[in-house]
Amino acid sequence: MRIISGEYKGKRLYPGKNFKARPTTDFAKENLFNVLGNYFNFDELEVLDLFSGTGSISYEFASRGCLSVDSVESNSRYHSFIQKTVNELKLVQVKAVRADAFRFLKHTSRSYDLIFADPPYDLREIEQLPLLIFSRNLLESGGWFILEHGKDHDFSALPQFRELRKYGSVHFSIFENPSS
Repeated sequence: MRIISGEYKGKRLYPGKNFKARPTTDFAKENLFNVLGNYFNFDELEVLDLFSGTGSISYEFASRGCLSVDSVESNSRYHSFIQKTVNELKLVQVKAVRADAFRFLKHTSRSYDLIFADPPYDLREIEQLPLLIFSRNLLESGGWFILEHGKDHDFSALPQFRELRKYGSVHFSIFENPSS
């Protein structure tokens, strides 16, 4: 796993062979961040990364200068790896949070400019994520929610749906909180 761009461009991270997380592919990550770079100034963003796994997406946002990144992961081993990496790279803007993503969403009082979620593709509750985020007003005006998922899901009927991006087997459904 490597950081694609920004201050830590090219930095390789080794979570270990026993990690079962499915990190977003470099190809998909690079293309997604190219899209994001056309719409957002990273150094103005407060980001929430749900189902962080190895923390790959959190590090990418931090490397590009985001103001803050809350990296939420429930697995204690993965959370420890994220915390260790944050400390080693001195990513002061990244806060590793050990919590269930749904519980975190239900209890946070904070709103974000951008929310990214990469749940297991077979997660039964995946359909609830956009509904929960928008019902709790967790996105700032004009903010985006990006949901990574497999080919078996279609979120295009939801009112906040903006577009679908496909990169190989990786699908990103992008939702937008309309500007006030």
